[in-house]
Amino acid sequence: MTLFESIWDVLACMFWAFVFISALIAALMVIIDLFRDRTLNGWAKAAWALFLVLVPLLTSLVYLVVRGQGMSGRLDDDAQASKEATDAYIREVAGASQADEIAKAKLLLDSGTITSEEFTAMKGRVLNVV
Repeated sequence: MTLFESIWDVLACMFWAFVFISALIAALMVIIDLFRDRTLNGWAKAAWALFLVLVPLLTSLVYLVVRGQGMSGRLDDDAQASKEATDAYIREVAGASQADEIAKAKLLLDSGTITSEEFTAMKGRVLNVV
């Protein structure tokens, strides 16, 4: 006797594996969003978490319907904050200000390494005008 009697058994097993993995991912996304949300109080988070443990699939679906719109907003806000923090860190580590970059470009212009058009383009790039 084999594990799978027919191709239909294999397909059914694959289908239920897909459903299980999808439900697991949805529940994890709900848990992540619960702890990311600063507008919910502790009791509301605890209630959602309790229902997520007791009835995971139904709770995940209800959460996605009721609070799904806010999930994307919170995800976008966190991504934007992370990008701003990364940009600030890079600027801090790079250590060159806009005035320093323009001064370097002016030195290149004065030495004849670049033309005035290239200087204008570099200045515009540094000032984010281009």
